[in-house]
Amino acid sequence: MAILYVALGSNLGDRAAHLLAGVAGCSAHGIALRRLSSIYETAPVGGPAGQNWYLNAVGEFQSGLDARVVLQILRNIEERNGRVRGAKDAPRTLDLDILSVGSEIRSGEDLTLPHPRLHLRRFVLEPFVEIAPAYRVPGLDRTAAELLADLLLREPGCGSIRLYHAQRP
Repeated sequence: MAILYVALGSNLGDRAAHLLAGVAGCSAHGIALRRLSSIYETAPVGGPAGQNWYLNAVGEFQSGLDARVVLQILRNIEERNGRVRGAKDAPRTLDLDILSVGSEIRSGEDLTLPHPRLHLRRFVLEPFVEIAPAYRVPGLDRTAAELLADLLLREPGCGSIRLYHAQRP
């Protein structure tokens, strides 16, 4: 059984419900949740102007499935939650990205591990550090906390981010 980290994001519709549906979908397919970060609200990076802010989180899961099988499951969960793949960085109901799987390093057309932009994204690193600050990212020889510190030093204004507090009815 491998430990894998998955980034979750949404900026359309009931964003928090979409994230929770992503977690539930993983669990329903035997990808067991171990820890989930807080939910962060972040400004969009790239894509068309005028997008809504995203809700983002990172989950630590455990699974015995091959990473390509997990990727297909995640894509199916996205589609079941209304994800339509269009332009790069376009708004989406649910985005599920595998960040890493154990100590695996893989480079391919459909899947690269660890995620090739993990170390460049504050909206990923901030929640990742919350749940796994000492995790050493394969191939980068840095912990998640070190990667976030490096990013903040290189790009101090690398995106707005804040903890998300859902409105209660």
